[in-house]
Amino acid sequence: MSDKLDRIDRLLTKLDAWMPQALTEADWNSAVAFRWKRKDTLLGKLGYLQAVKHISNISFSDLQHIDRQKDQIFKNTKHFVDGKPANNVLLTGARGTGKSSLIKACLNEFSSKGLRLVEVDKEHLTDLGDLTELLAVRPEKFIIFCDDLSFEDGEFGYKSLKSALDGSIAAQVENILIYATSNRRHLLPEYMTDNETYRHTSDGEIHPGEVVEEKISLSERFGLWISFYPPKQDEYLDIVGHWLTHFKLSQSQIEAAKPEALIWALERGSRSGRVAWQFARHWVGQQDD
Repeated sequence: MSDKLDRIDRLLTKLDAWMPQALTEADWNSAVAFRWKRKDTLLGKLGYLQAVKHISNISFSDLQHIDRQKDQIFKNTKHFVDGKPANNVLLTGARGTGKSSLIKACLNEFSSKGLRLVEVDKEHLTDLGDLTELLAVRPEKFIIFCDDLSFEDGEFGYKSLKSALDGSIAAQVENILIYATSNRRHLLPEYMTDNETYRHTSDGEIHPGEVVEEKISLSERFGLWISFYPPKQDEYLDIVGHWLTHFKLSQSQIEAAKPEALIWALERGSRSGRVAWQFARHWVGQQDD
C-alpha cells in the first residue's frame, strides 16, 4: 500500500510540474505588470498569469506633441484609480506615434496608487472571461492591455472582446478596464464593397448596412476614442532633440544632428516618435566611432 502511495505521489509531482503555477501573494505585491499566457498540459491549453520583471520606464514627459491625447488618457486613468467612473479606451492612428507608450506611461504614473497592467495577445482574447474572474477578486485596479489590435473576418477573439466590453450577461467589473491600440479605427479590414450595403431612404437619409454596422459595433463599445497623427517636421525634430537630450548630448550636437534626422525619416518613409527614438539611439551610438 505504501509503495502505491509513493508512486501516486511521484505521479502527482510530475503532473504538478506540467501545470501552470499560480501567482503567489509575493508575486502580486512585487510586480506591477503581468502577461496572460497559455501552456500545453495534459488537460489541454491552460491560461495563467506571468509576472513581468522588466518594464519600460517611459513617462508622460517623454511623449512630445501629443498633449491632447496625454490629457485624455491621464484623466480617464486617474478617475479609474480614484474609484470614479471611467471608460475603456481605444487608441488608433498612425504607427509609431506613441499609442502603446502612452499606456506604459500610465502604468508608471499610477502604479504606486494600485494600478496594474495585464498584457493579453489577440489570440488569447477568448480567455477574457477567465482572466476577468481571476482579477475581479483582487484589490488592485487592472488595465487589460491589447496592443496592435486588429481582426480578420471570422476571428474568435473579436466576439470575446465585444462581449467583455459590453454585452456579456456578467456585470462590468469595477476594477478592470480595457485599453487597446490599433492602426485600424474599426479594428476590422474595410473594403470598397462595404459601401454597397448602405441604404438611401426616400427622405435622403443614409443608413449603413449590416456589414458596416458589424464592423463599427466593436470599436463603438470603447467609451473613449483617442486618435493619433504623424508629427509635422518641426515637431519630429523636437522629439529627436528630446531624446538626444535624454542621452546627454549638448545643444550644439543636437543642432548638428537635425539634418541627419530628416534624412533618417525620409529613408523610412515616415516621421514619428518611434522613428525619432530609433534615430537618437543610432546617432548617439555612432558618436564614439
